[in-house]
Amino acid sequence: MKFLRGLTLGLLSFLLFLSLSVFGLALMINQTILNPDFVASQVDKLDMSSLAEEFLSEQIPLEGEQELVAGVLDDTIADLEPWIKEQASAIIYSGYDYLMGESQSLSLVISTEQLKETLRDNLRSVFYQSIPPELAGASPSEIDAYFNQYYQQLSEQIPTTIDLSESIISPEVMTTLEQVRQYIGYFQIGYQALIAFILILIAGIILIHRQVRGATRRLGITFLTYGVPGYVGIFVAKYFAGAQLTQLTTQLGFPASLQAGLPQLVDDFLAPLEMFSLGILIGGVALLVASFVYKRREPSL
Repeated sequence: MKFLRGLTLGLLSFLLFLSLSVFGLALMINQTILNPDFVASQVDKLDMSSLAEEFLSEQIPLEGEQELVAGVLDDTIADLEPWIKEQASAIIYSGYDYLMGESQSLSLVISTEQLKETLRDNLRSVFYQSIPPELAGASPSEIDAYFNQYYQQLSEQIPTTIDLSESIISPEVMTTLEQVRQYIGYFQIGYQALIAFILILIAGIILIHRQVRGATRRLGITFLTYGVPGYVGIFVAKYFAGAQLTQLTTQLGFPASLQAGLPQLVDDFLAPLEMFSLGILIGGVALLVASFVYKRREPSL
């Protein structure tokens, strides 16, 4: 009977260790990849000026007017950075509402009116500071007509709205999104079930021991077995992951602004797992100490 009891406790402790290991990873995923707040905060840290400049430069013809366009882009991107981050945040939250099952359809339309207005104002300012040589001696009305024609041609290359709804997404992509949505649903169910399973394992260990000292000691040892190597492993992972990602993105030619933010991204991504490991470690120490200082109450006569 004593052997069976010890075997059962050993099995429950092993399952608890495995469950804590899996739950730590699941917690990290749930708090980062599956958390729109986390993703939006990371986007907000990006140097949108550099990234948007690359995008806008592809939309605007630079031939023969590189210096003019470069000046316009610098001013426009700086003015639009809050707007760009706002729209990116809207896209993130709308997409997550759909993927997390909170919305039954994917629909988001972004107006480019503010982009066009800002671009027009900055372009006009730079244009009148450096009027093309062919307009030397032209009247103000002729200069205005030239600018309006130039801007009209440029404006036509920028769509009025950016449509991110299901109507313009290919069926193949929608099928993939539906599968992702389904997998996320399974993950959330498993996440909740894992929490319940951990609680059941802890309750089982306590019930089998039926005394505080033995239960707290076994739980404390199990927690420390996970917490110590888990917490130490976070620091090792931060060092190697940051170095490897920086090397990889350099080889792939990623923008310097993205590479500079990688160490902080790794830190933020591992933060939930780090805090969980630290919490389990502290809990393990507390339980182990309690098992040694606890004195069984003497029965009253």
